[in-house]
Amino acid sequence: MRALVVSVHDVSPLTQANCDKIIEALRSLGVSEGSLLIIPNHHSKAPVRDNAAFKNWISDRVQQGYEPVLHGYYHARTPKPTDAGITKFTTQVYTAGEGEFFDLDRDEAISRLQMGIEDLAFLERKLNGFVAPAWLLGYEAEAAVRKVGFSYITNVGSVKVFEGVHNYYSRSLVWSTRAPWRRMVSLAWNQGLISRLRDKPLLRIGIHPADCEIPAVWSHVKSLVTAALQDRQPLSYEKFIANHVKPTSVEVGDSR
Repeated sequence: MRALVVSVHDVSPLTQANCDKIIEALRSLGVSEGSLLIIPNHHSKAPVRDNAAFKNWISDRVQQGYEPVLHGYYHARTPKPTDAGITKFTTQVYTAGEGEFFDLDRDEAISRLQMGIEDLAFLERKLNGFVAPAWLLGYEAEAAVRKVGFSYITNVGSVKVFEGVHNYYSRSLVWSTRAPWRRMVSLAWNQGLISRLRDKPLLRIGIHPADCEIPAVWSHVKSLVTAALQDRQPLSYEKFIANHVKPTSVEVGDSR
């Protein structure tokens, strides 16, 4: 059976209420597992390690079948005086300053990855996946992700498994809600995209916390999930990968 991976992005104490609403709605539709993209210290304002209520909540969700995925450390990228041209547009306009791993050097990326792993150690399980904030992952940062020991990454167009360099091409449906015109474009784009993805082995739907606050967007998300479940099995990224390739096990934190 073909797969549906629903991922909830930007999961943190700052977004917990909306994320809980989304997960409960997905459960009512028939999605009992997926991937939760967790930010360990969202915008340097919400350290997970110090929040017992969030830790209990996310632990319960993982025990219920959701996969925890590291999603940056702070999520935000500090603008640089040298930012210009396409770099400035991509990091400050297109993504509103959220591309944390866009141009980190290898050592700094390793440091933040290791901090994230330590902060989520309370989950008492391996973290297989890393998804860069805004899907912006520079060359040096990707090398750091591999060195630290993650099994896979995703970007907007594919899922990349490091062992054997397997790429599963399937563009993620995702909505932009920062402005009315972005919402309108997202709705039209995703409606067209879904028709082109119907025969793909993998369908990816990415949901952000703010999506459930915009009625037109939230209705569209739920309608596409409902339709996809007619002939697709809901899975997490790690389970989809396990069903298609058996990579050599490398523990996160191993620097091999």
